[in-house]
Amino acid sequence: MRTRNHPTPKPTEAELGILNVLWERGELTVRELHDAHYRDDGTGYTTSLKMLQIMHAKGLVERDDSQRAHVYKAAVSKEITQKRFLTDIVQRVFDGSPSQLVLQALGGQPLASRQELDEIRALLDSIESGKHP
Repeated sequence: MRTRNHPTPKPTEAELGILNVLWERGELTVRELHDAHYRDDGTGYTTSLKMLQIMHAKGLVERDDSQRAHVYKAAVSKEITQKRFLTDIVQRVFDGSPSQLVLQALGGQPLASRQELDEIRALLDSIESGKHP
């Protein structure tokens, strides 16, 4: 487990693709991950294995090696990873202004759905009332 002094590194684009599969499907063997993520692009099984080994060394995935086929699962949550990327984008692209990010996102096409707008309103209401952490 990583500490605050040694946080888990931010995943690369390739690692993020693997994490998305693990977040969606849960624990997988290398073969299962390979079949789910790389099935149609010609990437070899050994590339999948090497990526998972690298991600394990970085602390991005956990490995259960108690069985013949090692089983991997995400060691970082989707929500925390999203927040890390979002914080980085706000700092680097929007000069530290979350409101500029939101205005840009909502002002673009396609527009947010009714459900998404309702969720945004509920979040804004909770922030205004002081009930949001």
